[in-house]
Amino acid sequence: MSTGPKHISVCICTFRRPHLLKRLLAELEHQVVDNRFTYSLVVADNDSHESARDCVVEFAATSTVPTRYCPEPRQNIALARNKAVEHATGDFIAFIDDDEFPCRDWLQRLLNTCEQYGVDAVLGPVRPHFDEEPPPWIIRGGFCERPEYSTGRVIKWSEGRAGNILLRREVLSVASPPFDPAFNNGGEDMEFLRCASARGAAFVWCNEAAVYETVPPSRWTRRHMFKRALLRGKNILKHPTRSRKLRLLATSTVAVPLYLLALPVMSLGGQHLFMKYGIKLSEHLGRLLALVGLNPVSERDV
Repeated sequence: MSTGPKHISVCICTFRRPHLLKRLLAELEHQVVDNRFTYSLVVADNDSHESARDCVVEFAATSTVPTRYCPEPRQNIALARNKAVEHATGDFIAFIDDDEFPCRDWLQRLLNTCEQYGVDAVLGPVRPHFDEEPPPWIIRGGFCERPEYSTGRVIKWSEGRAGNILLRREVLSVASPPFDPAFNNGGEDMEFLRCASARGAAFVWCNEAAVYETVPPSRWTRRHMFKRALLRGKNILKHPTRSRKLRLLATSTVAVPLYLLALPVMSLGGQHLFMKYGIKLSEHLGRLLALVGLNPVSERDV
């Protein structure tokens, strides 16, 4: 049995965003380790044209951080995650998205929390980063903000995502493959956490292990926000928990007419209120449309 430092494999799934991936790799190169652990990078390129290859090869040629490039030409986020896990060698596996970048002690914070609480996985906050100043209504409505919790709080599977997470290797080894390819356009991470939770896995939060998501102007549009809400509504019904699914559909059946009535009133309060309730309406619509077999959204925006 090895008595050396623990090793963390950082898995990154990327799709046609080499400019953002370059920033992420540069930030990952300087993680604080304090001789407690080592780490390496695995980049799964989910583009059949291998648009990330040059970026990764250039980084690997000069960096002291071991870096592996593995293409997955079939566009499917679950397949890309599985490919990254397949090439990961760490005792722990961390996931971060290609449009994010971490604080310098990100991995150290996650690992400390995982060992302190003796859990199977630790999740952290994803905070927005703007290279350009967004419209005031975006900030006022908090559309790019995500929920945060106090460090040590137990996290339910339905609250989890893979944009900032550290997992013990054995949690990912139970199911093969760990991520279900049926969730080709999102929701595969929540489904993995649901299955892991059902097997008894425990997750907690570390609010100091922050990563920052770059939010470009293309994500400030009404079209993008409504599309993502429809997709969320559709994907949530893929999780095979019958009682929860029925409860969600019942809620949406009541919510849709109420939000339709409320929207004209909310528009008087400003664009941020109109959009906030329009997004809620779209999410509920996504659920109901999926129920009757209609698919208004087929893929996520890059």
